[in-house]
Amino acid sequence: MYIQRKKLLDKLIHYQGKDIVKIITGIRRCGKSVLLNELFYSHLIAQGVPADHIVCVSLDEERWAPLRESRELYQFVKSKITDEGQYYVFIDEVQMAAHFEEAVNSIKSEFHADVYITGSNSKLLSHDISTIFRGRGIEIRCFPLSFAEFVSYKQEDPRDVFGEYVMFGGLPYAVTEDSPQDKAAYLGMICGTVMARDMIDRYGIRNEAQFGAIVDLLCSSIGSYVSANKIANTLKSAGAKGIASETVERYLSHITDSFLFYKAQRYDIRGREYLKTQNKYYACDLGLRNAQINFRQMEMTHAIENLVYLELLRRDYTVDIGKNSGQEIDFVASTPLGRRVYIQVAYSIDQPEVRARELGAFRSLDDGYQKVLITMDNSPFTHLENGYRMIHLYDFLLQDDILEHV
Repeated sequence: MYIQRKKLLDKLIHYQGKDIVKIITGIRRCGKSVLLNELFYSHLIAQGVPADHIVCVSLDEERWAPLRESRELYQFVKSKITDEGQYYVFIDEVQMAAHFEEAVNSIKSEFHADVYITGSNSKLLSHDISTIFRGRGIEIRCFPLSFAEFVSYKQEDPRDVFGEYVMFGGLPYAVTEDSPQDKAAYLGMICGTVMARDMIDRYGIRNEAQFGAIVDLLCSSIGSYVSANKIANTLKSAGAKGIASETVERYLSHITDSFLFYKAQRYDIRGREYLKTQNKYYACDLGLRNAQINFRQMEMTHAIENLVYLELLRRDYTVDIGKNSGQEIDFVASTPLGRRVYIQVAYSIDQPEVRARELGAFRSLDDGYQKVLITMDNSPFTHLENGYRMIHLYDFLLQDDILEHV
């Protein structure tokens, strides 16, 4: 029994048959393979597509190792296409094939084939798609289970399972494990796999301890400004030798390339420009973050900030950190159609000084865009001064379109 991912499945169905390569990206074990090879496959079979017109290749499995070269991959798929009918081609973990884009482009252009690929490396991200696939590719980002998906699977009151979600995250297999010990063991194993296979081995990193220390620092710095210089200085003060900020910058790139963390840039709202320093990094999954540092440093305010950031990405917002003169706005969430929402995140604003600080970040922003405060306060007063709105975290996480109606 697979966990249903209706929103993601609907995206695949929306693009079904369109003349573009569908590229499903995300960290290992977040559900990409099940989404494609089980859920979407079942959808096609239910539509009447013959099973022999669906060609599936999983390049991360050893039995498919001979196809990890472009020519062999192309020849295999070609051998399975035996008539003029509509074929569907699924290639899982496509980045494991050298020069995969040559095979994919050839399959797409030469055959009546609807092509779907998955990858856990950001070589497949949107800024490369137009080049790799000649302008005919669309990225579908796959994340670990959202809180709404988690609650739907658990069939329990959100308040009763929120702590579990914050502690162990939303990787599908971890969610289905019953005991905390089994969840923690699985998450630890995935951390090791992502570190070793997707980063250290792939990029030939020689100083593994140094690299691991940088990952640990990111895990401890959610919600804090981070720079390559700051990390290098922190490591040096802890006894690391010969670590240059350029090396740290390269390592940070590897970490985001593998989707372990996402980088949120600072945006000067008044100057209308991105700032080059002091970004923030948010974990792709709180369970992985917690396992990496042995379930220490469980700070709820930073945890919910991380959850809000990921949920905004799931809803296809572009998310930046806002600089408003001397104030920081947690998130500036924008859509391609020009919609923008300013968001502050706080565990509680019961204390007057906290309320003043959080709402003060919105002061002098008179551009007409919505200002929203997300908290865990159970207050009936959701309309605040100056037209600001307050939303409970559970409402935000469980209602996809809530920002469109505040």
